[in-house]
Amino acid sequence: MRQHRRTLRLLGSLLLVAMAASVTGAAPAPAASPTPLDRVIPAPASVAPGGSPYRITRGTHIRVDGSRETRGVGEYLAKILRPSTGYRLPVTAQGAGGIRLRLAEGPFGAEGYRLDSGRGGVTITAAKPAGLFHGVQTLRQLLPAAVEKDSVQPGPWLVAGGTIKDTPRYGWRGAMLDVSRHFFTVEQVKRYIDQLALYKINKLHLHLSDDQGWRIAIDSWPRLATYGGSTEVGGGPGGFYTKADYREIVRYASARHLEVVPEIDMPGHTNAALASYADLNCDGVAPPLYTGTEVGFSSLCAGKDITYDFVDDVIRELAALTPGRYLHIGGDEAHSTSHEDYVKFMDRVQPIVAKYGKTVVGWHQLTGATPAKGALAQYWGLDGTSAEEKARVVKAAQNGTGLILSPADRVYLDMKYTKDTPLGLSWAGYVEVKRSYDWDPGAYLPGVPGGSVRGVEAPMWSETLENSEHIEYMAFPRLPGVAELGWSSAASHDWERYKGRLAAQAERWDALGIEWYRSPQVPWDSAAR
Repeated sequence: MRQHRRTLRLLGSLLLVAMAASVTGAAPAPAASPTPLDRVIPAPASVAPGGSPYRITRGTHIRVDGSRETRGVGEYLAKILRPSTGYRLPVTAQGAGGIRLRLAEGPFGAEGYRLDSGRGGVTITAAKPAGLFHGVQTLRQLLPAAVEKDSVQPGPWLVAGGTIKDTPRYGWRGAMLDVSRHFFTVEQVKRYIDQLALYKINKLHLHLSDDQGWRIAIDSWPRLATYGGSTEVGGGPGGFYTKADYREIVRYASARHLEVVPEIDMPGHTNAALASYADLNCDGVAPPLYTGTEVGFSSLCAGKDITYDFVDDVIRELAALTPGRYLHIGGDEAHSTSHEDYVKFMDRVQPIVAKYGKTVVGWHQLTGATPAKGALAQYWGLDGTSAEEKARVVKAAQNGTGLILSPADRVYLDMKYTKDTPLGLSWAGYVEVKRSYDWDPGAYLPGVPGGSVRGVEAPMWSETLENSEHIEYMAFPRLPGVAELGWSSAASHDWERYKGRLAAQAERWDALGIEWYRSPQVPWDSAAR
């Protein structure tokens, strides 16, 4: 009987502890291991694990300094953590402990950070707000994938103990979205921005015009959007961004430390503009709108003065909308423009970009003319591109033109994974996950000076893509690998180790509702165990 009473008292005590824990949120953590510090993508520059983990609880605060930028990063983090944890997580400049975001001088550069984690809290330190933001992305990946869900999850919310010191290899880590072949709404673009931010991408290149659609309102040439934007591949209704729409995309990207790089492709890929204004054609006759997928048949008229009035107006209005440094003028696949006219056109257009305070970016065919001082050329050739074409790009780099590497048979995210992939194209070959990851941007074009490579970019062309699910299926799981190529050191590059870290991301994609391709090259099931 005495033993029975002792058992009842013990059970009663345990019940009281459990009830108290449910009120305070301080229940002992179930057996769980925090995510190792070196499990994130992109791979950090250095990792020193050690000490006790930090546990986010109901009493955790997010502590920031007095700057508006730091508070913005803190509010962003709180917005991610609150739905899944159920905690208030106030953002405050008072107190100590918890999660601390601080700006301080140090060896961080513009985007680097240091993350320190221990029993007393997590501190992210950076010299600039972008570094704090990138540190927050690392913190997200160190927490259980369920932290990404929009309903309360059980936790526990543990962050492994130790220190991460991290800076990017390249300053240009981009992703391009083609909104011309198929139009994507502001909300769809925002969704992609959020996915890019998780992997520390810092440039959003928007392909705003092509043969199939013109997607940005230009007040001085209104029919570009209202008529030239009225269709898309396959004959759908198309669409365009008002200036307010575009400003909202720029604002949203900027809040996630992505710079928008707008592209108006010219002198080719211009049928939507030519159809909208007959005077832009050499013969003065407007062609019909185009909804197919062929390339190379259209050209602005390099010999007409109105062409350069048109270009001046478009660049002036677009530059005024774009706070970033760069404006992309295309220049690819201008097969209907003679070499003489192409050179003449680029010689006249590049100074217009400079006049409105922007730096020229063009596809690598720009190197067939004379790239402006400071211009960047975006290389999209293949491993098998002719030696002559590669040599021209290498020579331009040796003469001071910076390069962005986007080899189509490596990082074009619209290329099919295999012959059975239901979406995408295959003109550059099939691009499985390993092929997309397993190359070194710094050594890709022999003869290019090391400092000439400014970074990498993953284009997403949309001939076959119609919605966010299509974009995601083609981006994941390749996009994180491209992000790692841009951020992490060449020495950290190892497919065998990377594929395990990649497999661990799948649960996070599921929590975020991201569609993704289950590549047989990645051990997904082993990561779940």
